[in-house]
Amino acid sequence: MFKTISNIWKVADLRTRILFTLFVLLVYRIGTFIPVPGVDAEVLKQANEMSQNIFGLLNTFSGGALFQFSIFAIGITPYITSSIIVQLLSMDVIPKFSEWQKEGEVGKKKLAQITRYGTVVLALVQGFATAIGFNRMYTSQMIPNASFVDYLIVAIILTAGTSFLMWLGEQITEKGIGNGISVIIFAAIVSGIPTMIQTIVEDQFIAADNVLWNIGKMVLILLVAIGIVIGVIFIQQGIRKIPVQYAKRVVGRKMYGGQSTHIPMKVNGAGVIPVIFASALISFPMTIAGFWQGAGWANWIMENLNMSKPLGMVLFVLLIIGFTFFYTFVQINPVQMADQMKKNGGYIPGIRPGKPTSSYLTRVLTRLTLTGAVFLALISVLPVFLGAIAGLPDSVQLGGTSLLIVVGVALDTMKQIETQLIKRHYKGFINK
Repeated sequence: MFKTISNIWKVADLRTRILFTLFVLLVYRIGTFIPVPGVDAEVLKQANEMSQNIFGLLNTFSGGALFQFSIFAIGITPYITSSIIVQLLSMDVIPKFSEWQKEGEVGKKKLAQITRYGTVVLALVQGFATAIGFNRMYTSQMIPNASFVDYLIVAIILTAGTSFLMWLGEQITEKGIGNGISVIIFAAIVSGIPTMIQTIVEDQFIAADNVLWNIGKMVLILLVAIGIVIGVIFIQQGIRKIPVQYAKRVVGRKMYGGQSTHIPMKVNGAGVIPVIFASALISFPMTIAGFWQGAGWANWIMENLNMSKPLGMVLFVLLIIGFTFFYTFVQINPVQMADQMKKNGGYIPGIRPGKPTSSYLTRVLTRLTLTGAVFLALISVLPVFLGAIAGLPDSVQLGGTSLLIVVGVALDTMKQIETQLIKRHYKGFINK
């Protein structure tokens, strides 16, 4: 491994990409500590006393910026929501979007532009609601004697922060290493680990009566976490190879085709995207309800849609499974794959070309996706049970969601580094 790390710094292009990514992440972390102008910094200290069950996940995804009400307070969540909406509308809801999706790289750029516009609109709405909601939640107003113009200024600043984060993510994707948005979320989650460890130590060891019992619980949780990481890697790396045979063709005096290859279908072709999507959607009604605490409907939502409650957990699991199927079949279209194979003279041994091939690919992909979706759902809710059994404080966001995102993004980034090294005849992390 140390030799591989040294090889990374020998490749100028790869070294530049990694340093650029680290620089962008440094800019992002600095931005999380810059408060919104006009906000009373003393009142922000009350954020630590807010219900972690309501805003904990959003604060985790923003790298702690939400509870500090910095310029990145609403994070990259509007971009994720906008992406969900655009992808749903591309499923034959808006014909123009469906047409663009089939145009390849040109169509993807058009949809990406629509996603950016949607991000700005959603960020403005969410920023305005967040400013009003947070100001009403405190005994002392966060924005003293706030008027509509004051709320609008705060909303514009938060929108600018989200737009800047979106731009940073695109720069990482283009000039750095990994998927930019995922890397930013990864950095946000990892930045909260030291605080979480400090909270666990103070609650379970310093202020605890039975320290030995708590040590046993923490060791058990650590072993389970290691097992979860191993399971995530196993599923993320798991593929099924479908054999494909290409018929021989004679063109002029040359013979083409006749070779055998395979189609690699991943057990979890959607990666961690379904978990991010599901987390964003399940937390949205909780966030809105948090701004109207005391109302009957708001109290019901906060009580029942919490992921630690049965209804919230069931909805979270269903959303993960649904988004896994949706995103996988958006990325892999069995009908187009079968048509492409037929045009190139390829076929799966024992399966007729055309519709039988697409039906076969659909069955295989459905079974694989179901396995991956159930696994993602189980991993996402398992740490919730562990936290409840161990009696960890609410401020500790021990969630499988964060663990899945961290491991998944690390694997994807490692694969990109692997590809860059192999291109230049260096051994990577996976190669032996």
